[in-house]
Amino acid sequence: MSSNRELIDQLNTDHQLAHEQWVQLISSFDQDDQTYATEMAHQLAVAKYGKNIFFRGIIEYTNYCRNDCKYCGIRRSNHQVQRYRLTKEDILSCCADGYASGFRTFVLQGGEDIFFTTDMFTDIIATIRQQYPDCAITLSIGEGSREAYQQYFDAGANRFLLRHETASAALYRRWHPAYQKFEHRMECLRELKEIGYQTGCGFMVGAPFQTADVLAEDMEYVTAFKPQMLGIGPFIPHSQTPFRDFSPGNEELTLFILSLCRILQPDVLLPATTALGTVQGNGRQLGVLAGCNVVMPNLSPLRVRKQYLLYDNKAGIRDDAASGIKKLTEQMNQIGYKVVSSRGDYQPNTGKKG
Repeated sequence: MSSNRELIDQLNTDHQLAHEQWVQLISSFDQDDQTYATEMAHQLAVAKYGKNIFFRGIIEYTNYCRNDCKYCGIRRSNHQVQRYRLTKEDILSCCADGYASGFRTFVLQGGEDIFFTTDMFTDIIATIRQQYPDCAITLSIGEGSREAYQQYFDAGANRFLLRHETASAALYRRWHPAYQKFEHRMECLRELKEIGYQTGCGFMVGAPFQTADVLAEDMEYVTAFKPQMLGIGPFIPHSQTPFRDFSPGNEELTLFILSLCRILQPDVLLPATTALGTVQGNGRQLGVLAGCNVVMPNLSPLRVRKQYLLYDNKAGIRDDAASGIKKLTEQMNQIGYKVVSSRGDYQPNTGKKG
């Protein structure tokens, strides 16, 4: 059996591993293995993108959701949530604030809210595109029809983040009610890529009933799908969900998997997530040092921050946009990185920086 360090070297060379090799790495890594992977991932990220961090401004425009995912705080069965929707004017005001602060990517994120029809949402995208032609527009709005995805793309959306959550159909069924279909989730991801979006998938680490075998399936899915973006963070329980009593995901395992993802796919846009910053105050700094190159500050109005809680104790909900940006910028500067005013597009195999 190969040592874990040999497997990390093999991953760096071949950009793939067999299932049992992924299981071995995930289930048996130690501190030395983690240090080795972290240093390699860090070097790969710097070689590709320099010591530049791309900020993405998240606008959480609705916390209504038709779905009932068992881990999510805004699931439709949670009747303790104070629901809200931002107006088009609210969203555009967030974009104006973000643009003035140097943001060149806006992320429209929300629950699957059927109030926003395809035409209504298309109009919002088209207006942002018209007012900010030099910016990227990322959507993180869940499952939809191919026709809607195409309409949003034609209106000016560039990127789409749809976490696959888990590559295990059996586990997906344990996390969701029967009407939420694993197969449809995967079909949506295929369609997004075919349409031409820079497409992101991703998963939680340390979620209920997840095993090293399941995480190996996730890594195999990422290997095959080749996303341009990856959203990975630790599971954090929410007190008003069926998974309230489960322990949060392990920070060390999350960081190790982030490093492995950078080694697997050196070009990928890899956020140090808010969840990582929630489980530990310097989590996003550790994420960057482990190979991440994206941070996503919140541009949502302060009045709605506490209502958009997918998990408990979310970092940054008491900071307004300006102070949140300042805090994250200082954190990046402390570890020798600079925040760049750039769209920060995916750059496959070009060798360019920025």
